[in-house]
Amino acid sequence: MKTSKITYTGNLRTEAVHLQSGQTLITDAPVDNNGKGEAFSPTDLLATSLGNCMLTIMGIVAQRHDIKMEGTTVDITKIMEANPRRVGEIIVEFTMPANNYSDKEKELLEHAARTCPVSKSLSAELKQTVIFNY
Repeated sequence: MKTSKITYTGNLRTEAVHLQSGQTLITDAPVDNNGKGEAFSPTDLLATSLGNCMLTIMGIVAQRHDIKMEGTTVDITKIMEANPRRVGEIIVEFTMPANNYSDKEKELLEHAARTCPVSKSLSAELKQTVIFNY
């Protein structure tokens, strides 16, 4: 089954439709690459997908082990490299809610984040810096 359909709408903008749900998103080229920067760039989505995936897999583990993590936030920082132009590093910084997590719970959540499918799908050359603030 196809996942999405993407249309180039001009002026370095695309519109993607998630075929199962009908949800849409747009991308713009970033300002530093001839774009307007009015929406996520494709590389922004790559970096953001890493954080989304980590948080989702952590949520699955949290449900299994009755760990409360609602309210967790993730800040994503994407660092580009110039030659060749590519994402060189993604910094993923978690801010966990004020719960008293045990060492075992922290271990479970952190392992889940570091082994999410997006993380495992990215090149080993892409540095993934993951920070947990409890």
